[in-house]
Amino acid sequence: MTMDNGPQRAIAVDYTIRSASREAAVRKAYGIALEQTVELAHDHVSERIRRNWVGDVVRLEPDSEERWHCRILYNPELAGGELSQLLNTLFGNISLQDGIRLDAVHWPEELLRQFGGPAHGISGMRARLCVPPSLPLTCTALKPVGTAPHELAELAYRFALGGVDIVKDDHGIANQPCAPYRERLQACQEAVTRANALADGRTLYFPNATAPPQRLADRLAAARDAGCFGVLLSPWICGLDSIRWARDEFGLAVMAHPALTGACFRNSHGIAPDLLLGALFRIAGADASIYPNVGGRFGFSLETCEAINQRLREPLGGLRTALPTPGGGMSVGDAPDWIRRYGPDTMVLIGGSLYAQGDITAATRHLLQALGR
Repeated sequence: MTMDNGPQRAIAVDYTIRSASREAAVRKAYGIALEQTVELAHDHVSERIRRNWVGDVVRLEPDSEERWHCRILYNPELAGGELSQLLNTLFGNISLQDGIRLDAVHWPEELLRQFGGPAHGISGMRARLCVPPSLPLTCTALKPVGTAPHELAELAYRFALGGVDIVKDDHGIANQPCAPYRERLQACQEAVTRANALADGRTLYFPNATAPPQRLADRLAAARDAGCFGVLLSPWICGLDSIRWARDEFGLAVMAHPALTGACFRNSHGIAPDLLLGALFRIAGADASIYPNVGGRFGFSLETCEAINQRLREPLGGLRTALPTPGGGMSVGDAPDWIRRYGPDTMVLIGGSLYAQGDITAATRHLLQALGR
């Protein structure tokens, strides 16, 4: 790919295409290159536009009779410095077609520097929580929806007394009349502060700040002003750029929730989970990324979970690593085994298993003991 503005490393994007013949696969591959850039037929685009902006198909190899691996190079300037537009370039219109899976992206260094990645990452979160590298981190969730602010605050207080590292809102608790955001935020942050003072703890409260654009800034500002270190966001609902906004404009750490992403995870179409929940969320600035662990309420395989862990921790330009946060039904009894498998640079997210024990302070202490804390 040559461009009028000089040499520039392209975004190399790998897709898997389902197609019954090579001829059809070739049509589909070149169709992706045009559809994701200019949305015009090849003959309707000038030579200058083709040279600078149309995707360049550089690889098309068979994997089986009906599966083909395709690599397309894109001009990084297509993203316009915005993660939302980057995502649109990678998988926008073709998400409406069938038999195309976005598998991997090979990122130019310049693009990685532009988006920035986590502000704190694994090392920064450890430093803030005073947890050494040899030990895992812990997280729990305030629930259920319908609980009043003072009751949620009491739960937060009891979890913090037990020593859990992060108490977050359940992602379904937003701004319902039963627990308005600002009232809940103040009550829970004050409760965690009181518990930390009493138990000499360092527990952090992450409110769920996910909101429409016109309300997101108010919620992020309120969390910052209340003294929160970070927030929970569902980036597939409020946009990938919301993570960067929380990081850059409000100085907040971000825990990313996978709500709504499951619609992308089909076998022969969609986006690979490790790319979405691992690489994309990390590049956007998430310090921790929640995903459903194998064996819980959802259908992820062990291979998928380990691939997400890898994308969050592997070298990626100069970006900080981010914390894998497996959840979705993990039990206290199984947590040590998962840490042995995944390694200590993991944050275990356990909710229901702690609630089931009745005394959540004692249950939280038991969890930490089981993890060697």
